[in-house]
Amino acid sequence: MQKRRLGNSGLEVSAIGLGCMGLSFGLGPATDKGEAINVIRTAVERGVTLFDTAEGYGPFVNEELVGEALQPVRDRVVIATKFGFKIDRNNAIVGLDSRPEHIREVVEASLKRLRTDRIDLLYQHRVDPGVPIEDVAGTVKDLVQQGKVKHFGLSEAGMDNIRRAHAVQPVAAIQNHYSLWQREPEQGTLALCDELGIGFVAWGPLGQGFLTGQITRDMKFDDPSDLRSGFPRFSKEALEANFAVVDFLKELAGRKGATPARIALAWLLSRRPFMVPIPGGTKLEHLDDNLGAAQLQLTDDDLREIDAAFSKIDIQGAPLSEALDSQIQR
Repeated sequence: MQKRRLGNSGLEVSAIGLGCMGLSFGLGPATDKGEAINVIRTAVERGVTLFDTAEGYGPFVNEELVGEALQPVRDRVVIATKFGFKIDRNNAIVGLDSRPEHIREVVEASLKRLRTDRIDLLYQHRVDPGVPIEDVAGTVKDLVQQGKVKHFGLSEAGMDNIRRAHAVQPVAAIQNHYSLWQREPEQGTLALCDELGIGFVAWGPLGQGFLTGQITRDMKFDDPSDLRSGFPRFSKEALEANFAVVDFLKELAGRKGATPARIALAWLLSRRPFMVPIPGGTKLEHLDDNLGAAQLQLTDDDLREIDAAFSKIDIQGAPLSEALDSQIQR
């Protein structure tokens, strides 16, 4: 597996990481625990070193899974987790909370669930408008000095907050929604990463599964445990229109001797040398398919063809629910 550096931070990770959320939460019923641990440990054997989780995934259960799976190989991997949500006594997310005292509490709890003495990459999951970003960055800086955190990241933060946070504690990585059919980071965030020497970690790089070509026209997303049931882009009408995307990817993949997933991930890898996608994967065949993208070389002609094709496709439906989109800072 190729390695990449996340900007100027010195943090080196595999070119493709593993987004662990879907093993426990958000995309329908959780994967059997034994199978999930096998997927994570097999990813390590395949050369993956970046594993992404968060206290909010479950909540808590995904961190526990990742901690158990990675404990035997802890020194071989980079664990990324996140703080920033208010979680009530019933384990329901009820708002945002990035108060310094809460950040410290979350880190202590995450360390226990992850069975480790340090968090390699700690993100603010979503910007809390009630707490100045300088206070957030300053708290993480203290945790870095204490050795409990190695690197600081921000997820879905606006560019002004990225600059302000970076001035207090260097930001190693921005984690934003980015894929062939979700190009918003190209409106300024990627250029800011260029300027400041910050790495970029792409979540949702396979369009919540749609860009793999494995979703069929007759599939329904009506399970309330599947976040896609509330995404307008996954409504029946929008999906039917959006199959133009899959048709193109399948045709190109056939010519390249690849798969749609590998095309989508290789395209991301081509965008920046500090770009690291973190696709999920609940089965070993998903994992193997995704990791093959690191060996796929898209030519300049391929990239021009992809851009030209997508410029002609009118993608239907918002990519996220209104509730989730409202937490993204622009």
